[in-house]
Amino acid sequence: MILPIIAYGNPILRKKCNPISENFNGLDSLIQNMWDTMYAANGVGLAAPQIGESLRIFIVDTSPFSKDNELTEEERKKISIFKKIFINPKIVWSSNTLNNFNEGCLSIPDVTEDITRENEIEIHFQDQNFENQILKLDGLCARVVQHEFDHIEGVLFTDKLSSFKKKLLKGKLNNISKGKINSDYLMTFFD
Repeated sequence: MILPIIAYGNPILRKKCNPISENFNGLDSLIQNMWDTMYAANGVGLAAPQIGESLRIFIVDTSPFSKDNELTEEERKKISIFKKIFINPKIVWSSNTLNNFNEGCLSIPDVTEDITRENEIEIHFQDQNFENQILKLDGLCARVVQHEFDHIEGVLFTDKLSSFKKKLLKGKLNNISKGKINSDYLMTFFD
């Protein structure tokens, strides 16, 4: 089922999310709703708070980036098959090497900015069957995972901007929080 995406300004986007236990009722349904919602909005990642659930789960599918002509053939191949569910994740290591990329967010439509993130990470998480997993990621895969991980920590990509950039975006962000935007996908706004 396609759910509305929570817009910037809703307090749930600022909360550190709760872990999910193995006996969580409705996990399969939640995950399917997240996939449906993300694909309907043409996203590459979605975290539970973006659909109103304060839970430590997010999904990613970086395949839309595989059409980027600026990437090497090896990078395109890697991101074309990166589709994962992350439950109760922890980033346990990140590199000192940084890179910049123009990021956006389904909860903050029509806003994109260059964001600096670590190029490599190691993340520990559970899959849909609550089996422990460890991944080392780099490049775009690492970036998308870090972006979604931030969501379950109550952090938005706009928090990583300079105070000058934040001032420039203040009016646009206020309009988003008040629902004064046009979106190609279903959204809900905080009153």
